[in-house]
Amino acid sequence: MDSFHILIVEDDKEILEGIGIFLKNQGYTVYKASNGVEGLEIIQKEEIHLAIVDIMMPRMNGITMTMKLREKYEFPVIMLTAKSEEIDKVTGLNIGADDYVTKPFALMELLARVNSQLRRYTRYRGVTDRKEENVYVCGGLELNENTVQVSVDGNPIKITPLEFKILALLIKHPGQVFSSDEIYERVWNERPVGTDTIMVHIRNIREKIEIDPRNPKYLKVVWGVGYKIEKQ
Repeated sequence: MDSFHILIVEDDKEILEGIGIFLKNQGYTVYKASNGVEGLEIIQKEEIHLAIVDIMMPRMNGITMTMKLREKYEFPVIMLTAKSEEIDKVTGLNIGADDYVTKPFALMELLARVNSQLRRYTRYRGVTDRKEENVYVCGGLELNENTVQVSVDGNPIKITPLEFKILALLIKHPGQVFSSDEIYERVWNERPVGTDTIMVHIRNIREKIEIDPRNPKYLKVVWGVGYKIEKQ
């Protein structure tokens, strides 16, 4: 798949075109509709990974459209709402929308919501995309080689460069056990000398990523063999 497919459903042509041009420039494939009826027709014909849906539209509003698409589809829906539509906003979330953006909004804010929802969606659906290369997810643990960041359940974790390299090696091969010597060779790129340091780094990583380091969920010891990231 070259890019994610995003459907924009909005009756205001200026907003529709503006969002469409912006998301295309970000590398997304964009489909556009001016009401809920047209939106559902596109969903039936095309593979859609996320929909941005205005609430107030002619023929079929965003609430009705979201209810109908939720009968068959699981992809994220971001609703566009006006400040006066507070009740509709709550209704939208209750019937299956994943997020909302209040008009007027900055395009960068919308992009952040889009990227966030697509990250969550790919975790559950296994959809891959160039934007998601070098991002490794195991349960609530996420390691991003592009940004050199680690997060647990969405919360960023402060981690040293060496800890990052060790964790990256393990999370790229979930379930595979690496001995201290193997970790040393791959991370330090030299023959192992005194691998006790690996044990210290592993302990430090555990303290940062585990809720209960003594009963770890992610980073497991296989006694007498080595270490692994447990498949989730």
